[in-house]
Amino acid sequence: MTQKQIQVGIVGASAQKSWANLSHVPAINGLSGLRLAAVATRNEHSARKSAEAFGTNRWFSDPLAMINDDKIDVITISVNVPAHRELVLAALDAGKAVYCEAPLGRTVAEAEEMANAVGSLHTAIGLQGRLNPAVRRAAELLSSGKIGRPLNARIVSATTGFGPEIHSSHDLFNKTVSGANLLTITAGHTLDMIEAVLGPIIEVDALTETLWPAVKLTDTGGHSVRETPDHIDVLGKTRSGAVFTADISGGVTPEDARFTFEIRGSEGWLSLTGGHPYGFQAGDLKLASNIQFAPPERAAVSGGFTDAAINVAEVYAHLVCDLHSDTYTTPGFEHALHNARLIAAVRRAAERGERQKLLEQMESLDDPRVTT
Repeated sequence: MTQKQIQVGIVGASAQKSWANLSHVPAINGLSGLRLAAVATRNEHSARKSAEAFGTNRWFSDPLAMINDDKIDVITISVNVPAHRELVLAALDAGKAVYCEAPLGRTVAEAEEMANAVGSLHTAIGLQGRLNPAVRRAAELLSSGKIGRPLNARIVSATTGFGPEIHSSHDLFNKTVSGANLLTITAGHTLDMIEAVLGPIIEVDALTETLWPAVKLTDTGGHSVRETPDHIDVLGKTRSGAVFTADISGGVTPEDARFTFEIRGSEGWLSLTGGHPYGFQAGDLKLASNIQFAPPERAAVSGGFTDAAINVAEVYAHLVCDLHSDTYTTPGFEHALHNARLIAAVRRAAERGERQKLLEQMESLDDPRVTT
């Protein structure tokens, strides 16, 4: 692709409180190599109003029409996970570069299908936390050996979502079939951050719990059954030899939302901290250490909902460079597939733990159904 301004079309760019509005739009507007060329929603009125709000004169009430528009270079998919597969495959079939929010699919099989359809096209996955400048600097410090051999890490990842109350429009996050829950979203981002800094995860064990099985729907006064965990504890080991614990929870108040990633090495320590209500992947992070280090690079873009655009803009900046130079440095759909398999491993570990717990309970009661 020649050095021209890249035209982006966003599916799901509602002017209401959408993730695209809070992060993607300010990220695109803040980068000189990109232009928001069009938006698409499935409602004509919403699409028109969103285009006006975002300063573009092109809108589509049919996302497939925008995907097949020759004037669009990159298609961004920022809609609910069940709709990812159809839209992503359509965009790839149209020969477009695709930026899709995480998780890529509802299942490993869906993620694999989309990853296998990429061919030589450029893709980006919304696991943007790993591209935060502070995270990249932390990874450099680890690889330089300045804190010695990494020994252990402790992670706390808390978000305001997945609590005891929720708006009915977000009830899909309570349902297994949606593929969007604390495990696939918050835990998926957290595990990706661990790998970005400490290297590939090679062992995991896990415990999951549903602390609020009955969720109040704030706008209707009704209740919904939560089918997915809202608390996850992960114990693991990375290829670097470091062991880690990750406490991943939902339902905290905005002032209590926090992310801490503390690493102890044989010769020093470092930490990453943040406090965005949507989770660490949504905002900026602060790096600290007992050793001297060069400050992280300045973020390409700031802004959005409490700086929600910072990490998303880093993804776009990498994608722009890849499109101009025909390289593949941006975490794409193969990376998304790896993350989906890692999430599945955590789920299986948690299920094995639950079965073991039940077995021990039955043995203690001398349950006749237990055989040796």
